[in-house]
Amino acid sequence: MINYLLIGLFLNIAFPMVPAWVFVLAAIGLVTVLNVIGISSVAGMSNVIVGAQFVFAVVFVAMAVKHLAGIPSLDLSLPFVGDGSQPGFAPLMAGAAVLCLSFLGFDAVSTLAEETRDPQRDIPRAIVITTVGAGLLFTVLAVFSQLVFPGSVFQDAESAANEVMLAAGGKFLASFFTAAYVAGAAGSALASQASVSRILYSMGRDGILPRRVFGSLSERFKTPVIAILVVSVISLLAVVIDLTTLASMISFGALVAFSAVNLAVIRSYLLLDGRRAPRDLLRYGLVPAIGLGLTLWLWTSLSALTLVIGLTWFAAGLAYLALHTGGFRRKAPTVTFSEQN
Repeated sequence: MINYLLIGLFLNIAFPMVPAWVFVLAAIGLVTVLNVIGISSVAGMSNVIVGAQFVFAVVFVAMAVKHLAGIPSLDLSLPFVGDGSQPGFAPLMAGAAVLCLSFLGFDAVSTLAEETRDPQRDIPRAIVITTVGAGLLFTVLAVFSQLVFPGSVFQDAESAANEVMLAAGGKFLASFFTAAYVAGAAGSALASQASVSRILYSMGRDGILPRRVFGSLSERFKTPVIAILVVSVISLLAVVIDLTTLASMISFGALVAFSAVNLAVIRSYLLLDGRRAPRDLLRYGLVPAIGLGLTLWLWTSLSALTLVIGLTWFAAGLAYLALHTGGFRRKAPTVTFSEQN
């Protein structure tokens, strides 16, 4: 959904005579058709998109450096200490709570376990490297963005990045950014819809969701058409929801997942396995406890509306699981993800 919203926002900036909702609907329609007819392998296109985004990042940094070289009294500490207008950690934590969604996807590395020689060693390392690498890239881009555009007031907060690009490199960089961003969002939307619809199909096939609705494939295209259409209908909310609210809702889900992972580590290694060695207490007790504490802290920075919507959705899912397991008396069902029918 957020991919469609971003496509609409930035294409509307490039072509202001066309309403953003037109681009949103066009993107949803195109992605839906491609997934229905079975465009399931997007690895080659994804590599091209990622490459283009890295090229853009390099160009942005180079043009930002050129722009900053002409500023005689540049304060390099500004991105780290702020301008004093909003003191304390509250603004920092509020931004971090919303931007949790930027770190979603690193766990997808785990899907390559079957193609790895030593998955128990290599997959965890790859996940950490991916997370740290992305964090460093985000930090570099954020620092240069703050230096180029030191203020905190934008004409339109939802398209603030475009104003930063205009300040750093004029219309050329802004156009390059729009092209790279829209291409990345389109590729992400295609892959995301395919993945979510496949999950819904797997849940329907295994009886977790209504089998007649979700557990069947199209005889012609061999794709979960109903699941794809359900995802597309939900994505239509991108027409009426704003970017800040949507990003906060996604970040709420990310924080729930991060909290669950930290709790699962403590439960699996300390409670179930009974590990009590000092090293184990550090690795499987203290470290995940710190992670859990930080995620809970970030939760407090989300808006009240986000918490209400997120907790309501979480409660609905919990209630459905309770119904499906007879009040949690039966083991929760397991979804088998397979390309086989």
